[in-house]
Amino acid sequence: MKKEKNKKKQIIEKFSVASLEEGITKVKELAKKDRKFIESIDIAVNLGVDVKQSDQTVKGTVLLPHGSGKKIRAIVFTNNEELAKIAIEAGAVMAGLDDLITKIDGGFFNFDCCIATPDVMQKISKVAKKLGPRGLMPSPKNGTVTTDIKKAVSDALKGKVDFKNDKAGTVHCLIGKINFENNNLIENLKVVIKAIKDAKPESAKGKYIKEFYLNSTMGPSVQVAVESL
Repeated sequence: MKKEKNKKKQIIEKFSVASLEEGITKVKELAKKDRKFIESIDIAVNLGVDVKQSDQTVKGTVLLPHGSGKKIRAIVFTNNEELAKIAIEAGAVMAGLDDLITKIDGGFFNFDCCIATPDVMQKISKVAKKLGPRGLMPSPKNGTVTTDIKKAVSDALKGKVDFKNDKAGTVHCLIGKINFENNNLIENLKVVIKAIKDAKPESAKGKYIKEFYLNSTMGPSVQVAVESL
């Protein structure tokens, strides 16, 4: 007696468009309307870099002109009481030094961004192993080690985002929320693309941007023609 086995085949529908404008429209169409949260829109840029070469890392920081739509919780490391006050007034959730280091050492990570003044970096090194893997360690390269605390906190809250290629040579980056106006998403997107292009390693050979995708948090990817970038 033969037993019949029902095999379920997962059909993955592929979507591709010719321009950024079409891509944004398609991603919005594919996003579920009954979500209990507002989905983010992200990009994935597959780059022609050799990830094994240390001089071909692509990374940077960019301030999105229309913000990210994400509520950012920033903390500030400083032993200057006046700067700590400025940080709180600018929107930081916490500011201090020894107390913050103790909290983080004890497992506190209820924040999205760390900013520090240059003079306290040696003390912060005590929790570098906890902040580093989470991408939270302050760095002069992305503007989070600075004496201009007010501007640093303001930029972080407005929508300052970091990007860095992964082990597959792909850069992932947030460009906004699904409820943003299309034009605002396009403007955010173009700023990120320019930053990625500007970060091209001198030693990278051949085609730099190989593939480009857009997707919402829970939605499928939409491939956008690289020529349109």
